[in-house]
Amino acid sequence: MSHSPKTIVVTGANRGIGLTIVQQLVKDKNIKTIIASARDVKNATDLHALQDPRLHILPLSVTSDESMDNFVGKVKEIVGDDGLNVLVNNAGAAFEYRTKSTPSRSILTEQFDVNTVSVVLLTQKLLPLLRKAASKQSGDQLSISRSAVINISSGLATISGNNWGTDVIPVLAYSMSKTAINQFTKTLSIDLKNDHILTVSFEPGWIQTNLGGPNAPLTVRK
Repeated sequence: MSHSPKTIVVTGANRGIGLTIVQQLVKDKNIKTIIASARDVKNATDLHALQDPRLHILPLSVTSDESMDNFVGKVKEIVGDDGLNVLVNNAGAAFEYRTKSTPSRSILTEQFDVNTVSVVLLTQKLLPLLRKAASKQSGDQLSISRSAVINISSGLATISGNNWGTDVIPVLAYSMSKTAINQFTKTLSIDLKNDHILTVSFEPGWIQTNLGGPNAPLTVRK
């Protein structure tokens, strides 16, 4: 019996961590359907290069309700009666913001809109499909082969471990948005317990991506 999920969605999959996740998923021949989102599907060159018939590349701009609703509708069509086994909320951005920066409501608002609000909304909109997948197995077990929400968080979300401040790492808004994600994940784990949907915040480490920068000690291949 395969322990792989049948269906999986990965957001922000055109580069970095999201792309690497999809590249690894296509190696698992037990997965039936992989749905990857990108803001610009036409230019998602690395995703198209995978040329796997199980891979569906869909447009998604996470700050647009219309785009999100269109995406959810397409996911529903693609997965059908299987429902959705796994949602990986990876799409995100990091904007520079310090305590001593010029106060900017727009930067703070956009940061939370991309990294936090969109994750909550997309998860809520896909819950019926996650529940459908979870209901196909009996018992109380939690697993990615049944149904799961995986939120990509960050070590910068830590409160007790924050000893650097924004003079050293100027990502106040980003850190706050990821701390909020961890709160969402914890709350979700309680609210979805009876639905048997696993919920996890995952911290991949400091990685050399567009977001992580060239000084990170890890690469997506390590």
